[in-house]
Amino acid sequence: MADTTQNGPVLAADGTPLKRSLSRALRMQKTRALMLVAPLLLFVLITFLLPIADMLFRSVENNIVSDTLPKTVVALREWDPASGEAPGEEVYAALAADLQVAEENKTHTRVGTRLNYENPGISSLFRKAGRRVSKWDIETDGPFKEQFLDMDKDWGKVEIWQTIQTYSPTMTNGYFLNSVDLMKGADGVEVRPENERIYITLFIRTFIMSLVITCACIVLGYPVAWLLANLPTRSANMLMILVLLPFWTSLLVRTSAWKVMLQQQGVINETLVWLGLVADDARLVMINNQFGTIVAMTHILLPFMILPMYSVMQTINPSYLRAAKSLGATNWTAFWRVYFPNSVPGIGAGSILVFILAIGYYITPELVGGTKGVFISNRIAFHISTSLNWGLAAALGTILLAVVLLLYWTYDKIVGIDNVKLG
Repeated sequence: MADTTQNGPVLAADGTPLKRSLSRALRMQKTRALMLVAPLLLFVLITFLLPIADMLFRSVENNIVSDTLPKTVVALREWDPASGEAPGEEVYAALAADLQVAEENKTHTRVGTRLNYENPGISSLFRKAGRRVSKWDIETDGPFKEQFLDMDKDWGKVEIWQTIQTYSPTMTNGYFLNSVDLMKGADGVEVRPENERIYITLFIRTFIMSLVITCACIVLGYPVAWLLANLPTRSANMLMILVLLPFWTSLLVRTSAWKVMLQQQGVINETLVWLGLVADDARLVMINNQFGTIVAMTHILLPFMILPMYSVMQTINPSYLRAAKSLGATNWTAFWRVYFPNSVPGIGAGSILVFILAIGYYITPELVGGTKGVFISNRIAFHISTSLNWGLAAALGTILLAVVLLLYWTYDKIVGIDNVKLG
């Protein structure tokens, strides 16, 4: 394969140095391996990493005000809202010039919508002003302050101009402040009025209910996983089909079925009334509340708990229990001291999977949760599809992502992620 000389390097069959030939072969091998995984890496980059990066950017991006009202932003730098008076003529003149350009480009409504998130009512001011200003001659129709005030007295309010000034930078933390029920005020960061504080409540509700759902899945799933791991193969296969059966049914169908079953005229209430356990005029309220969300989501997420626990329990050697019993342990002691500790990695894997899936669910809570059983994900979906406040939705999503990563890191420090197994 190779020949050597007394003083020269070892050569390959083609006459090149063996070391160089091996390095080239190793590079080719690594290149082929990279080419094989390149489609997967590209897929992950496009569908996972780039959307997360875009979400992080949208949560702080605020170019619309400075791009649409550049002259107004510059003129407002000299105005002090603490004076308690509206800005001078030069600011109104700058706004008129900016709005005339913005109306031609059809962007005045966009900046109005953006500022309306922070101060409801501004959107209508910009729509009305855009129509009026488009007919003005900026060179000869001044002064403009009186004309804006005649158009709408709100143009003389300090709060309106303060909102424009506060959100004129290209980057803002306003979305994150709104996400934790805070806002920018005249004296800095302020707590929102009590009737506007909803997000902290939603975050707390989301994590508490997700934890309850995870615990319910552990309690219901552990006996099923144990049966799957210890029954004869034929019986275990039949039970596994029943566990996987929900995956063959649409999520909307399963959720709608629970809505039918849990309503006051549903199957469960009718059965309880028929058995005499509940009076006909005192039927249980099990839908459009937290109970309905917990029941429906526990049913939907239960297979995600059973499968990891089952795969780990399959690897537990039955001789461990026999050895414990031969040493005098009772059935309960053998289970608690020997079997259960070996199944904990499966519980950990299932808990992480179910908890992370639960905090991101929004279809099921939307259908069966009513006003008290919805999650923070439902609010994110609302801002994306209805209010179109993508910045606030991105900030809420970023906070949710950060909390999940923090919980994951905490779990790793306390339990150790290496102890989580899928079999």
